Amino acid sequence: MAALLDSLLAQARASSPLEWFALASGLGYALLAVRRDRRAWVFGALSSALLAWIAAGARLPLQAALQAVYVAMAVYGFRTWTREGDASDAGRVRVARWPLRLNLLAVCGVALGTSAVAPLLAAHTDAAWPLLDAAVTLGSLLATWMTARALIDNWAWWLVVDAASLVLYASQGLVFVALLYLVYFIIAIVGLRDWSRRA
Repeated sequence: MAALLDSLLAQARASSPLEWFALASGLGYALLAVRRDRRAWVFGALSSALLAWIAAGARLPLQAALQAVYVAMAVYGFRTWTREGDASDAGRVRVARWPLRLNLLAVCGVALGTSAVAPLLAAHTDAAWPLLDAAVTLGSLLATWMTARALIDNWAWWLVVDAASLVLYASQGLVFVALLYLVYFIIAIVGLRDWSRRA
C-alpha cells in the first residue's frame, strides 16, 4: 500500500499544471454529462484540446489526432444537445435508448475494427497491448458519439471502456491514470442509473 501511495504521489508531482487542468476539465465534462447539461461539451472540448497539445508535445501523434477528433465530437455534441434540449427540463437534453440489435451490431463493428487495427498497431508501433489499445480506442469513439446523441446505452459502453482502460494503464504502471479511469467508471454507473430513470 505504501508503494502504491508513493507511486501516486510521484506521478502527481511529475504532472504539469496543464495536465491537471486537462484532468479537471475532463472530470467536469463527465459530471455535467450525467446531468445532461450541454456545458459538458465545452469542458470536453477544452480537456481534449489540452490533451492533444500535451500528446503532440510528447511525440504521440496518433493520441494527439484522437484528441482532435474528440474536440470535433464535442462541437457536434454541444450543437446536438442545444438543438434537442427540453425547455420543460431546464434545457437538458432528452435521452433515448438503442434497441438491443443496434448494440449487438455496434459490438460486431468494434470487434471487426479492432481485428483490423490491432495487427497494424502490433506491426508498426511498440504498443504494449495492441488488441486492448485498439478496442479501447474504437469503443471510446463509439461511446463519445452515443453520448453526443444522448443515448442511454453510452453509459454501458463507458463502463466497459473505462474498466478496460483501467486495466490497460495499470498494467503499464500508470497508477494515477488508472485511478482516473476508476473515477470515470463510478461516474458511468451514476450516469446509467440517472439516465435510465429519465428514459
